[in-house]
Amino acid sequence: MQVLKRHKKIVLIAALLVVILAVSLIIVQSTSKLSPAPKPSPVPTEISPTPTGTTSPIPTILSTPTSPSQTPTPTPTPTASLYPGEVTQYQGQNLTSINDFLEDINQHPDVAIDGTQYINQTTYSLTVTGLVNNTLEFTYDELVNNFQSVQQVGTLLCVEGWSVNMLWQGVPVNALLEEAGVSLQANTLIFYAADDYSTALPLDYVVQNNLILAYKVNNVTLPAAAGFPLILVAQDQYGYKWIKWVTEINVSNDSSYLGYWESRATPTTRQCLVDPTA
Repeated sequence: MQVLKRHKKIVLIAALLVVILAVSLIIVQSTSKLSPAPKPSPVPTEISPTPTGTTSPIPTILSTPTSPSQTPTPTPTPTASLYPGEVTQYQGQNLTSINDFLEDINQHPDVAIDGTQYINQTTYSLTVTGLVNNTLEFTYDELVNNFQSVQQVGTLLCVEGWSVNMLWQGVPVNALLEEAGVSLQANTLIFYAADDYSTALPLDYVVQNNLILAYKVNNVTLPAAAGFPLILVAQDQYGYKWIKWVTEINVSNDSSYLGYWESRATPTTRQCLVDPTA
């Protein structure tokens, strides 16, 4: 009988434990349904959001460093080079460089009627003819070495709108006229060039302004394009009067003589050519 009673107790205890376990499971399940599961934290990324209209624009230049061969190098502004011995100032005045002068000439090829003349210094000669007591002929060396050398700053103003201000050095026309002896009837000087160009100026104007035939510019022997061996420095006259490659001075009494350009101009344009203020 005792064994049977003990067996019943064990069964009751086991049944009670089963009931308690079942109740516990029910309670746990109810609790899990009432409490929401915690949301996982967002995983950070390294991708930035797409820029909006309020953000700074994306730069167009890459910030990634490049090799020296890839890095663009700014081109420096070129400066005009000078001829050996060339001066850039004279008595406080700034001078146009020879290269700038030649560049203007190259941009306006019509300043020469037959292109640049290349004259042989050893065979060159300048003659003084016309109404003179003595017709004279000078070599280049005689012009440079046997006469007083005069320097003048002069501005060549072209009718096409460009100008240069340079130091000219050469022989005074007056010195050549004195040696040749000018007739009292003379009133005009007609200058001729190696390319058959010609121009004329009043004798009084040339004498009073002490015009020179220059063989140097900015302390440098004239380049061919600038008029070597001689250019007439016609102060206060347009550039077409600054005749280059001069080969002859004709002393004349023909005050109506028309030079190369004047003979091809209309009466109106001829007045503008003769008078820079017209």
